[in-house]
Amino acid sequence: MSDAAVLDKAVADQLTDEEIIRRVLAGETAAFEIIMRRYNQRLYRAATAILRNETEAEDVIQDAYVRAYQHLSQFEGRAQFSTWLTRIAVHEALARRKRQGRFEQLETTDTTERGERMTLATDKPDPEQQTSAAETRHILERTILSLPEQYRLVLMLRDIEQMSTAETAAALDLSEDNVKVRLHRARGLVRKDLYARVGSDAPRAFGFMGARCDRVIKKVLERIASDELRPQPFAGSNAPA
Repeated sequence: MSDAAVLDKAVADQLTDEEIIRRVLAGETAAFEIIMRRYNQRLYRAATAILRNETEAEDVIQDAYVRAYQHLSQFEGRAQFSTWLTRIAVHEALARRKRQGRFEQLETTDTTERGERMTLATDKPDPEQQTSAAETRHILERTILSLPEQYRLVLMLRDIEQMSTAETAAALDLSEDNVKVRLHRARGLVRKDLYARVGSDAPRAFGFMGARCDRVIKKVLERIASDELRPQPFAGSNAPA
């Protein structure tokens, strides 16, 4: 069966992630494209929330997929595959930022308990002056990227990617209570009128489809083929460190 036939059959059968993984481990490498198309946008959003750079986010997505492919046999099903994959992307993005020597000062105490109020300094136009939904989404994207990382990443996964509290907590190695607190504060930092205006359109922010999606998939498949990578056993926790 050709790679295209494998891919078409996987789509037609609406295979679960676990079923696709089994096929990839059995040698049907082409089926890995289904995984990438399912999660390109999620990984892009997670990487962008950390790096705040589209080009670097694309690079991280590729690295995350190659790493996941190499260690597919490590996935034991104790968490959702999507969570496992997101954790890999988050770790890759954090590692890239560390290598580049870029650090953000994260809060170690609750600013509200100290009686301090965080505000977003911005020169963005008043959302009421905007007439285009696309323009308003762009303003929302810029506003989210100006948040401190600990709030930015949670807001991205919960409100934009619409992951559950439990899955967000698992992907970021946080407690569910911590996720809820950070999400509440993040929403407070985003201007209420802006958030209300975007409303149900918010999940369309930070889109990653079309040519960019195809480009990442093509590059990952080329890397897998050129490096002659094969999924390898990997002892350890449920996600590569």
